[in-house]
Parts: sequence; C-alpha cells; structure tokens
Amino acid sequence: MTASEAVKAIADGRLSAETYVRTLLAHGKAVSGYNAMISWNDEQAIKVARSIDALRQSGQQLPLLAGLPIVVKDNINTKGLPTTGATPALEHFVPTNDAWVVTRLIEAGAIVLGKANMHELAFGITTTNFASFAGIAKNPYDSTRMVGGSSGGTGVAIAARIAPGGLGTDTGGSVRIPAALNGIAGLRPSVGNGGKERRYDGTGVLPLSHTRDTVGPMGRTVEDVALLDAAITRTDVADSAPLRGLRLGIPTTYWDVVDAEVLSVMKAAMAKLEHAGVTFVEVDLPNVRSLAAKTGFRLVFHEAALDMPKYFAASGATDITVERIAAAIANPDVKAGFQAVLQRSPANEQEYANAVSVFRPAMRAQFDAYFKINAVDAILSPTTPLAAVHIDAEKGSSTVSINGGPPVNEFETFIRNCDPGSIVGIPGITLPAGMTEGGLPVGISLDGPVGSDRQLLAIGISMERLLGTLPSPKT
Repeated sequence: MTASEAVKAIADGRLSAETYVRTLLAHGKAVSGYNAMISWNDEQAIKVARSIDALRQSGQQLPLLAGLPIVVKDNINTKGLPTTGATPALEHFVPTNDAWVVTRLIEAGAIVLGKANMHELAFGITTTNFASFAGIAKNPYDSTRMVGGSSGGTGVAIAARIAPGGLGTDTGGSVRIPAALNGIAGLRPSVGNGGKERRYDGTGVLPLSHTRDTVGPMGRTVEDVALLDAAITRTDVADSAPLRGLRLGIPTTYWDVVDAEVLSVMKAAMAKLEHAGVTFVEVDLPNVRSLAAKTGFRLVFHEAALDMPKYFAASGATDITVERIAAAIANPDVKAGFQAVLQRSPANEQEYANAVSVFRPAMRAQFDAYFKINAVDAILSPTTPLAAVHIDAEKGSSTVSINGGPPVNEFETFIRNCDPGSIVGIPGITLPAGMTEGGLPVGISLDGPVGSDRQLLAIGISMERLLGTLPSPKT
C-alpha cells in the first residue's frame, strides 16, 4: 500500500495498525541485505500501533496519519533511539528529545519503525558507508548499484516496501537524489534565507548548514509526500493541479550534462506532458554555475563547525565535539571533505562573508527574475544526470563517465541539478519519469519559487497520474 492507502484502510477498519506494523517489521528484517536501516523500534512501534487500533475501536476521531509506519533518517533526533549520523563517534548517542518534525508526525499518528541508513554525516551522495554498524546501502532495483544519498536508507526503505514513507534531509540534493535513484518521490521544502521563509523547523537535526539544511518527506508517490507535508505543516493536503496551461522552464545549464538513457526517458515524459497541455520555455540561467561555485561549499564548511556544537548542547551531548567526530570518520570521502570544516582562517571567513552577502543574493535574484520575467511555474530537469551507477566498495565515491566521455567527479555530477536551487532555498520535488532499458529508475525534477511548495506538490500529483508509478523492485 501507499501511505495514503494505508491510513485510509486503518481508518476504515479494513486494516489493523498492529498487523501492518508487524508485517512491515518482518519484511524489513527479511530484506536486511539492502542495509536500509541502522536501528529498529520494534516494541515501541507495536505498542503505538495497538493504541491506534484501540482508538479506532472506541469510535474516536483519528489523526491524519493514524497508524502510518515511517522511517526516520539517522541524523534526525528520536528520543530513546540512537541518532548516529552513520558515523563511529555517534554510534551510541541517544538524544534527549525528538526533532520538531518527528514530534509533528507522531502527534499526527505516525509510528516510527526505526532509523534509516545515510551517507556518513550527510556528507555525500552514495550511502556507501565504511562504518561497520551502518554498512553499504544497496539499490532494490539492482543490488550492485548505489542508492544515492545522503538520505539513501530512507529511499531504499520506501522502495523496498519496508515503509510507505519517511523522512530524509536535504542540503544539496540529499532527499531528491536517493528518491530519484530508488524510483520514489521526495520534497525539499522552501528554506529561503533560513529564516521566515523556511517551511519546516530544523530543531533536533544533526546539522551541516543552518542556511541550507532542511528535513524533507519521502514517499512512494507525490500524493504520499503531500500527506506527510500536510501533517508537518498542519495544513490541508495538497490536491492536483491542471497541467494544461502550465509553463515549465528548460534552462540549458540543467540539460547540457545528461546521460543518453536518462535523456531518452526524460524526452518521453516531456512528450506526454506537452500532449497534456504543458508549455516548455527554453530560457537559460547563464550565471548559476559560476555563482554556485563561490557559494555552496563555503556555506557548508563554515556553518557546520558553528552549528554542530549548538546541536549537541541542545540534544544533551556536551561531551561530543566536532574534533572528536572528525577523528573517527570512517568514509574516505567524508574524512577528506570534513577537513575543510576544521580549517579556520581570515581568508575562509571572508569567503563565507562574500557567499552570504554577495553571491547567494545574486543567485536568488537571478532565480526570482527567471520565474517572474518568463512567467514560468517551475524549472524542469532530470533530477540526476545519470541513473544509479555501480557501488564503489573500495573508495565509496569516485568518478563516472557521461556518454563514454572522460572520468568526472561522481559527487559533483549527481548534485549538479539539485544544488543550485538548494543554495538559494527554493523548493524542489522529484518523482519517477520512467525507467532505463536496464530497469533503473529515472527522476524528473521541478524547482519552484520560494513558498510554492503546495503548488509544486499539486503539479507533481498531476504529473504522477500522467506518467504513472514504477513497478515494485523484486525484493
């Protein structure tokens, strides 16, 4: 069942919440070879499910998500369960509180099945982990392929039918990349400048960047993602929107690096959209790449060193330091990248100041103008330039080739289309566009103006009905 189907079946009395939870827990253990999960919440999940069943039998009104099992990425606080960040220094860290988003979902009746695997410290896009307790997550559509990241475990758990929905986090693509590679849907909500424009409160989440990080819901369908978003924001569930008359921007810079198989799937999806009345507006965003190069990583490297100590202090772990975490990092790619977090110099401080006050505002102004001047509702692109590539079990993340070209950086390639919108804080969704001839999922992405989250979800629901969902992996 999808999340939407499950909550309706439980509310109607056609499905016992306890039976559903027990079934999913058993299935999760049976497919444990995918390494989707780091820890389980069996006893508590069953206890909460029983209480939901009792509430329904008493005739009381059920909350929106009553009985819905979810998984939570292991950098999001869950009281009583470890929040490991898939890194050795935090293997046994148990926070004293739930994250704000987890509280919202639990109050809406959701049941936490357990904590999902992730790329160590959310610092990568493969979820190929070298920490023994986390391990290498594997794609349900082809277990030799990577799952994306950093919310890879949540993506796998939903694709492999361990749970119908869950939470990831997204700094530069970490919800949308694994959603795309595992054939599901995901939302990166509006963050804007990290202040009043932010859609979700980020309290209780192991941070990288307070001006870029956000929790994002993931589900089998966009309808499921809209359901989770409604529970988090305490608003009505987004409905479908007409496709006829929709204007979608097609910037060349989002399409100039795309694998031929991915491009073929995207063109087929776009032909269906055009037939349904969508207009494509081919106008570029010419300065996005150069501005992003001066902004994105400078924000993360500077803010992680400031934000992590505050998070640990608020979560009841005053003995954990950034230096202690860095010393124990297991992934080679994370260890190399994290060194920049520890470096403090006047030059780095100035680069950060420029990123915040000059380059990111310039990027945001360009995006705002793009939507307004061209009267486009959203930007459409492949979520990732490639489908899932083979797991690199030696290095974790290395190089890839586009259409037989020279080797290029894997990380930079996979974040290519997700990162610009993340830097300026606009919302983005991904949903399945189709599959390659080899049976690998391909994601189609929409980025919209700040605050257009409900409209994006509504468009995504309509696109999903037109394009269809993917067949289940053979788990």
